[in-house]
Amino acid sequence: MDGGHRLTRDQARRIAVRAQLLTDPRPTGLMDVVRHLSLLQNDPTTVVAPNAELVLWTRLGDAYEPGDLGDAVDRGDVVELQGMLRPAADIALYRAEMAAWPGASTGWPEAQRRWVDANDDCRRDVLAVLDERGPLPAAALPDTTLVPWRSSGWNNDRSVRMLLDLMVARGEVAVAGREGRVPLWDLAERVYPDGPTVPLEEARRERDRRRLAALGIARPRTTATPVEPNHVGEAGEPAVVDGLRGTWRVDPSYLEGDGEDRAALLSPLDRLVFDRKRMTELFAFDYQLEMYKPAAKRRWGYWAMPVLHGDRLVGKLDAAADFDAGALRVHALHEDGRWSATLRSDVEREVARLAAWLELAVRPTD
Repeated sequence: MDGGHRLTRDQARRIAVRAQLLTDPRPTGLMDVVRHLSLLQNDPTTVVAPNAELVLWTRLGDAYEPGDLGDAVDRGDVVELQGMLRPAADIALYRAEMAAWPGASTGWPEAQRRWVDANDDCRRDVLAVLDERGPLPAAALPDTTLVPWRSSGWNNDRSVRMLLDLMVARGEVAVAGREGRVPLWDLAERVYPDGPTVPLEEARRERDRRRLAALGIARPRTTATPVEPNHVGEAGEPAVVDGLRGTWRVDPSYLEGDGEDRAALLSPLDRLVFDRKRMTELFAFDYQLEMYKPAAKRRWGYWAMPVLHGDRLVGKLDAAADFDAGALRVHALHEDGRWSATLRSDVEREVARLAAWLELAVRPTD
């Protein structure tokens, strides 16, 4: 391909791992990591630790203490947008999209706009209550919808919750924090920082650029995904990867230099593995999140954590934190292929570090 980079799969993997800050030396600053990764999925599942906390510990190690991320949210350095924790300054890249909501004038976006318009009185009631009493959970907000939300069943009877999601897309309300797993809602102007609005197309290009900086290598176009795309448009430079079809985009800053290999225990929602198609193409890693499968059909465990060693995904850790017993219960450590003594020692050391971070003792399951 004229003007493009030709990469081996080994090179592509190392770029992906390095871009995700999973080599030595580790970064040391929480906000440096958040800004570089651009987002942390704020999933509340806590089998070992909440996803966002686990992602940060995997990068920062002992430099990260549980609660540091919550402190950053409380300070307003980090904000939640559509289930993703992002640097507050990045809200400037979404303001134009909020102002243009719903964007498309046909299909599902137009149906959403009509539904919001039909419930404009309820929208105004929600804004008035939040203005007077916010932040509040959704259960404390008035449901004065005239047209209830109708879906295939999952979100029926959740009209206020669905309205809040669309009001986030419009830039009117925002998640101001959480009580446990329950979001607290407030007026967006009291949560998001003041700042300029980046023009829509410029903002999209910048978001593509930052996404590629966090991924290192990605497809220019992929199947659409909710909230955050996996593709990067025309960001970076074109590349082909030996043995893989089609074109990629690579951030050229990763073409030179390298980090030192290390072991890492990844959340199942970690950005390195979250795009399962990309994970399979680059790493040839056989993995699924099995928490929604019946126990008898699970191969690796309810919340099995992918194990990274160097530029290879080499296995899965099936473990759960039992804080009442003071134990990180290791149900299994699944090996993909045959592990060397050095590899096993590196991984077991990382399991011990995970337990120490959680202030637990490693205990195998009987």
